Amino acid sequence: MDILIFIISMTALIYGADFIIQQSEKIALHYNISPFVIGATLVAVGTSLPEMAVSISASLKGSADIAVANVIGSTIFNIALVLGAVFLLAKKIVPNRDLFAKDSAWALFPILIFILMSIDGKLTFLDGVLFLFLMCGFLLFLISSNQVEEADEELKKEPFGWAKSGIFLIIGFILTIGGADFAIESATSIARSFGISEWLIGLFLVAFGTSLPELTISIKAALNNQADLAIGNIIGSNVANFTMVLGLSSMVNPLNVDLSGNFFDIAAAFILSLMLVFITANKMYNKSAGIALMVVFGLVIQNSFM
Repeated sequence: MDILIFIISMTALIYGADFIIQQSEKIALHYNISPFVIGATLVAVGTSLPEMAVSISASLKGSADIAVANVIGSTIFNIALVLGAVFLLAKKIVPNRDLFAKDSAWALFPILIFILMSIDGKLTFLDGVLFLFLMCGFLLFLISSNQVEEADEELKKEPFGWAKSGIFLIIGFILTIGGADFAIESATSIARSFGISEWLIGLFLVAFGTSLPELTISIKAALNNQADLAIGNIIGSNVANFTMVLGLSSMVNPLNVDLSGNFFDIAAAFILSLMLVFITANKMYNKSAGIALMVVFGLVIQNSFM
């Protein structure tokens, strides 16, 4: 029964996040906010709403392992599985943007700062505030580098109405917050019944579910030969996961972090971030890079379950 509740909860999370993203974009378009601002604030942050809801809920319930493992697991899934799949599926990847010169540093900054903050074994309220400052720095970087994400053309054609958008926003928040609450309860129950640690549940079960928006958007972009959009989405989502998700979660309730006990998984997330930098530096947007990323993902699974 708990597994069924978990699946339904994760479905509610995904659909709730989708409602919020679409309606927020409609409101922004209605008030003539530039496509760049829409992309910078909604694409990166919007696809991280499920992670945010789950981790904050876990923090409130005292499940620090799920809150932290969710972010580490999402980083692993986003780079190894999502980008790995993008490189394997896309026919040709020729980014218009120099991702190494302009964006690659932001693949490393958040996880390096996370490791530094976690050396004392916990993420405090002050750490959370500093994470939010880092997110502000990322948004300033986007503005200065003129990173623009085009708005959905179909949304531009749709008529705007506050009543309809307001209702869908409310439904979205109810689905997202409610789904997160039930997801944590069911995931914790599953962990206890099978004798699996909350860290592993957060690292795989919860992280995979909350990474579905990134997976959907990136695969769609790859099939439409827009894989550079997929790479930018992953980098932005990872920044938002560390800065906003962990930042807000640690401000709600201090989070304990066992660096030594979970060294392999945290190291895997760091190594994958480093691999992304090397991939952009050498413009290895091909199937060989996808295979290399999948190999690391296989090692993470092997270490966790074998």
